[in-house]
Amino acid sequence: MSVRLRIYFFICLGILSGIALSSCKSAKLSDAEAAYARGEYFDAQKIYRKIYNGLTKKEDRPLRGEVAYKLGLCYDKLNMAARASAAFQNSIRYQYPDSLTYLYLGKALQSEGKYSQAIEAYNSFLEFKPDDRLAKEGIAGCQMAILAKDKPKTRYVVKNAKIFNSRRSDFAPMYLDKNYDRLFFTSTNEKATGDNRSEITGMKRGDIFESRKDEMNRWQQPELVEGELNSDADEGIVSFSPDGQTMYLTRAIRSETSNTTVEIYTSKRSDASWSSPQKFEIVHDSITATGHPAVSSDGRYLYFTSDMPGGYGGLDIWRITIDDRVGTLENMGPQINTPGNEMFPFSRTDSLFYFASDGHPGFGGLDIFKATLNTTGDYWSVENMGQPINSQGDDFGITFGPGETGFFSSNRGDARGYDHIYSFELPDINITISGWVLDKDEEPVPGAIIRIVGDDGSNQREVARDDGSFKFNLDRGVKYVMKAGAPGYLNVKQEFESDSAEEDADYAIDFILAAINKPQVVENIFYDFDKATLRPESKEALDEVVAMLNENPNVTIEMGSHTDRKGSDEYNIALSERRAQSVIDYLIAAGIAKDRLNPKGYGEQVPKRVTKRINRDYPQFEEGTILSEEFIETLSPEDQEAADQINRRTEFKVLTIDYELF
Repeated sequence: MSVRLRIYFFICLGILSGIALSSCKSAKLSDAEAAYARGEYFDAQKIYRKIYNGLTKKEDRPLRGEVAYKLGLCYDKLNMAARASAAFQNSIRYQYPDSLTYLYLGKALQSEGKYSQAIEAYNSFLEFKPDDRLAKEGIAGCQMAILAKDKPKTRYVVKNAKIFNSRRSDFAPMYLDKNYDRLFFTSTNEKATGDNRSEITGMKRGDIFESRKDEMNRWQQPELVEGELNSDADEGIVSFSPDGQTMYLTRAIRSETSNTTVEIYTSKRSDASWSSPQKFEIVHDSITATGHPAVSSDGRYLYFTSDMPGGYGGLDIWRITIDDRVGTLENMGPQINTPGNEMFPFSRTDSLFYFASDGHPGFGGLDIFKATLNTTGDYWSVENMGQPINSQGDDFGITFGPGETGFFSSNRGDARGYDHIYSFELPDINITISGWVLDKDEEPVPGAIIRIVGDDGSNQREVARDDGSFKFNLDRGVKYVMKAGAPGYLNVKQEFESDSAEEDADYAIDFILAAINKPQVVENIFYDFDKATLRPESKEALDEVVAMLNENPNVTIEMGSHTDRKGSDEYNIALSERRAQSVIDYLIAAGIAKDRLNPKGYGEQVPKRVTKRINRDYPQFEEGTILSEEFIETLSPEDQEAADQINRRTEFKVLTIDYELF
């Protein structure tokens, strides 16, 4: 448990009080023992360090190993991972016999980001206790972190919220209400009430601070909360009723004659001032500690952290009904709680819950986890929020503002182990689809209307711009059907599915509309030389004609085939008629009604007029030119072949638009 947890969640477990350093009874050693037992780690580590440095004789080696172990525990509580791992390694070097040294060493190395070494330490501990869940979860977290190095981080953008942070510890931010313009947090900075330094941290005792937004929506310098809230004791880690009128806070009052107790208090707001805290009774004994209050989003429940009996080990998250506390106390269960420590709860909705834990697989120290309740309300699915929300250090105390924005606390990158407040934001994923609506000659279609319908229930409509362009915003993992149409043109439909990946994407799709009042070339229709049999590569183009006819069930068409100038007129007419019929047969086989189709063979009688599109592909032919036999014979052999190729074509034209199937 880290120092901030000891300050605001002081649990006197007697870790050292029952383990005397039997071979050394000096007053200084007794002072170290007593300081640690009271949770005064800052004072205890100074004494232990002096004792350790004074044990220089060969016969002192066993005792040196023991003191190194106790020193490592102090550094662990003070969030000094590098010093803790060095101390535990010294303890092992001097053959201190407690196998827990390997477990604590693994945790310290993991918090340093030394994952491979941490796995070795955890495995050494498992040799003594093969079924230990904390060691196994530690290994799982290290393996997850190693794999994460080769994977992209989540899309969260994390920044140091410098306006809130001091040269000491600042943590556990919380919005006052849904206006999101007042942020409260805990700090041990020099403005905190009182002059005494904490024996636990060496810093001033924590107080509650507040920052407000100005008229430009900018956060202002934080100030001590007004009223009777703060005192010489430690106050911090707050939550609020939905109306923002009641504050729930943790208070740790140190006593010279008894163990420090940590309990939840309430304070009432009057304008900008807060009243003197009153104890919020949850349990009626002086041993059980309660802290880290978090009011549910509907104001019905109070979630909190406690070491009370009936949990799963370490610290657990519990909840109680605020208005009727008697008989409503319940543990959050084994999906949330572990043999480790679960704390800093945050209830976003009745089915979305956040908390910090060192018992679930993580990157080191405390990680922030998201828990989602299933639809039947009987199982929480827990997931690590990943990097960069989580780091190899302690990450905890998250609060959400509008959307996927908010603040949390972390001691990442601070060698002293001090906590600071960070902002986070999950940028919107920008998924769009854009393109053009054009005619067969690739000219913009005026007044084209595009509709897009998703299987998520979305329905959008847009009129294409003057240049034929359009653009829609989409969502991830949705199947869409799009349709484009315009007066005087046949409708076209296309389908696609957006990717489910959490990344920006811009899809491109064009609609080529066929005009009703002029013939339309069907590209890529191929026959063998001097034959009317369709080649296999014609299938894709003809399937598009089938789709167009299905999308426009009220039209009938003529399918015309044209040849080049080579051969007699009679031969070319007959060949083109057979080719047109081959296309008709394919369409009928694909399910198009026979009476909607009319084959026509034109031979070489209707040479092609050069369109803007043809001119673009064949600039040697001026737009508007008719590729007649007389014109072609004036060209070079290469241009003659190009002109003949243009004339060899299959076209359809709309005959009627009022067909009805009886």
